[in-house]
Amino acid sequence: MIPVRKLWSVTVFLFSVLTATVLLADGPKDNIPDNVRTVPPPGIEVPAAIRAELKIGIDSLAKHIADLKKSLVKRRELLDLLPDIEIYHKAADWALRYNQMYRKSDFKIAAELLKQGAERAAQLQNGDAPWLTQSGLVVRGYRSSIDGSAQPYGLTIPPGFVPGGAPLRLDFWFHGRGEKLSELSFINGRQRTVGQFAPPNTIVLHPYGRYSNANKFAGEMDLFEALAHAKKFYPIDDRRISVRGFSMGGAACWQFAVHYPGKWFAAAPGAGFSETPEFLRFFQEETLNPTWYERKLWHMYDCTDYAINLYNLPTVAYSGENDRQKQAADIMAEYLAKEGLTLTHIIGPGMGHKYHADAKIEIEERLASIARRGRNPAPNRVRFATYTLRYNESHWVRLDALEEHWSRAEIDAQIFQSKNRLTATTENISAVTFTIPSGYVRFDQSTRPTVIIDGNELAGAPVQTDLSWTGSFTKVNGKWQSAPASDNRELFKRHGLQGPIDDAFMSSFLFVKPTGTSPNAAVVKWAENEMQRAQKHWQLQFRGSARIKNDTEVTAEDIAEHNLILWGDPTNNRLLQRLGSKLPISWNSGSVVVGNRKFDAKSHAPVLVFPNPLNPERYIVLNSGFTYREFAYLNNARQVPMLPDWAIVDLRQPATSQYPGKVVDAGFFDEAWQFK
Repeated sequence: MIPVRKLWSVTVFLFSVLTATVLLADGPKDNIPDNVRTVPPPGIEVPAAIRAELKIGIDSLAKHIADLKKSLVKRRELLDLLPDIEIYHKAADWALRYNQMYRKSDFKIAAELLKQGAERAAQLQNGDAPWLTQSGLVVRGYRSSIDGSAQPYGLTIPPGFVPGGAPLRLDFWFHGRGEKLSELSFINGRQRTVGQFAPPNTIVLHPYGRYSNANKFAGEMDLFEALAHAKKFYPIDDRRISVRGFSMGGAACWQFAVHYPGKWFAAAPGAGFSETPEFLRFFQEETLNPTWYERKLWHMYDCTDYAINLYNLPTVAYSGENDRQKQAADIMAEYLAKEGLTLTHIIGPGMGHKYHADAKIEIEERLASIARRGRNPAPNRVRFATYTLRYNESHWVRLDALEEHWSRAEIDAQIFQSKNRLTATTENISAVTFTIPSGYVRFDQSTRPTVIIDGNELAGAPVQTDLSWTGSFTKVNGKWQSAPASDNRELFKRHGLQGPIDDAFMSSFLFVKPTGTSPNAAVVKWAENEMQRAQKHWQLQFRGSARIKNDTEVTAEDIAEHNLILWGDPTNNRLLQRLGSKLPISWNSGSVVVGNRKFDAKSHAPVLVFPNPLNPERYIVLNSGFTYREFAYLNNARQVPMLPDWAIVDLRQPATSQYPGKVVDAGFFDEAWQFK
């Protein structure tokens, strides 16, 4: 067995730095924003005869899918299985259409996947879906709520699987970086390879993660959508779900561990990265010059900032002794030590960027032991920190409002059963809810528990007869009181409605195209270019097609269901005209006014995110897709928000691989969505 911890000398550390293999990007040559290679890269030429043959198969499967949509319209349970077929069509179609075939063997793989899709289509036409009861390697598909696309995921189903049987442990496994990881290669791989780990009596779910984004943004939501879909068909034990991964997948594992610590029984990250600035300096040898708001936005995915959240989540990290990506676990260990926690870090002797055979055994033994206990939904004590309400929950603690976003918010909450008391100390938090699930209350049912928050003593709600308990509390004028956050204000930053711009692309969105005319030709041209770019890059980087409608076609249902991405200006986009003075920025044909600053509307345009005045449960966004651009595609650690809640863009400077133009002003709205 391998020692869990080792003491590392400077000599050994420097040896690791000098001998490791670069795998997440191409090193310093990828640090030049003006010389950015294409990601995904262009594929090889497909001979005309093979292209024609594949096109016949693609069109045939498309017709079969269209026919199924009509014939199964009254059989919803079968109609809902169409994504299981659509993923095969998409894999071949997109690889051919977007020049993403990289080896001659891809031609044969595309033909084989089309054949498999046709077989599933024929089976479904006959009212059968045998893949639902299949064990071994299975590829499934779900329809994403974000953009309506069909997204694949892979499963390893243990032998002897019986639908409706005893609940099974489930491990997520996040894949490494693959710039050529199209749906074609992902599905083919998931049908041929078990993967690094396949524990007994365990379902392993391999998310596609919507390509190669380290499972961020829509890639992050992919996990939860795939899990929800899998739960419809497979018996999954909610108390025995873990997150695991290696390389880029290790980075994803750190992310899910610290952002969602109450959902898993364990986390097992291997290699990868765990934050942006130090990793890019160390691994990429990059000189960083962030703006003040970019530095704040690093807090979204910098796992070091959330290290305390592993207090209640068993974590087993792995690194190869000579792997430069050992930096990820080393820096996490450093930040955990500041919180009084010691990281379990298994190190593969002599290993570069791979698992040591003995280390794999060690990791499996530890996770199996933790899995036998399972996740504890109601630990006595919860310690949790965040910088944004996008990540606001751990076990029985939920943060409902902050005093200031992008500054550290922290809570330490503890249950004292013998005293019938819950205590909490907070920092930068203005509303919180405690929810202890059924069967786990430790309070006396005959009396109301006492809740003490930052020294304010309050009477809690009564305990329910199912032994559950909930209490919501809000800080008003520096004092805590029993009330939910929404009781005090109508418009405030809350989970899923807290910004920044990129947050609007983590749930359902609709592009709204202008149909009117504008006197500001430069704005019209820029907005059109940015909209076309946003459509193209959503397809390239998040593997979906953005929904789009003209401004005259948007319905009440659209307003209710989608974040609206409005392109153009108030003179040519009728929906933007309709919002008028309800936006925090004053924008007309002559000027853009932001607070006490005025900009010429002929050469400037705002981008922003804001609760939709027509439906405050959803966002509107002006003139922006996701905000990181081509330069960030070269290294996953760069894939973080590049713009805050709002920005003013000077269109006289052309868009670059980093920005949509010259950003002359930018900032965050306050907690009531007003200018600071």
